[in-house]
Amino acid sequence: MKISPSILNCDYTDLRAVMRFLEDLHPDMIHLDVMDGVFVPNLSFGPPVIEALRPLTDLPFDVHLMMQHPDRLIDAFAKAGADSINIHVESDAPIDETLQHILDLGKKAAITIKPKTPVEAAFPYLDKVSMVLVMSVEPGFGGQSFMHDMMPKVTALKEEIRRRGLSTIVQVDGGVDAATAPICAEAGADCVVVGSAIFKTDDPVGLVSIVHGN
Repeated sequence: MKISPSILNCDYTDLRAVMRFLEDLHPDMIHLDVMDGVFVPNLSFGPPVIEALRPLTDLPFDVHLMMQHPDRLIDAFAKAGADSINIHVESDAPIDETLQHILDLGKKAAITIKPKTPVEAAFPYLDKVSMVLVMSVEPGFGGQSFMHDMMPKVTALKEEIRRRGLSTIVQVDGGVDAATAPICAEAGADCVVVGSAIFKTDDPVGLVSIVHGN
């Protein structure tokens, strides 16, 4: 699997050091959780922080918009340096139009489903997105416990993607660590977001190695 470390629970007093730490782990991308305090009960950061981080690494930025109206700031996130822009199917954005806008800006489009959302809600957009993110916790805060019952969604998505002959990847975010990453892989996940675990473990290199299947 690919790994996308989330900086949600990092040390924000020294983001340069955080970027160096992550680069040394050789991840596939960096996950940036943007929360608006409305769609989820937490507030994080926006385009200015992403713009400040962009010169610090060449790793792709996997930007996850946990926002009620993500369509209003797509241009700003693209300009700030996002490589992939991910919106929630449950948001109030016009989903098709917003995904097309992301693509028109030359960025990869992605979509997320929350735990209570049926997996079929993502099916209409599989032809347009590069990635579907299955949340294995309720979005909003890091450090939550992994929801094992989300794994059938991952398997169902992989089966639908294969049936259509698409290259869309399936990502899992929430409670992923050394113990749950293999469960995600077994379900068919192509990529996992690792947040709290990567900053709290004594062996981050070992954790990345587990995710990568080494």
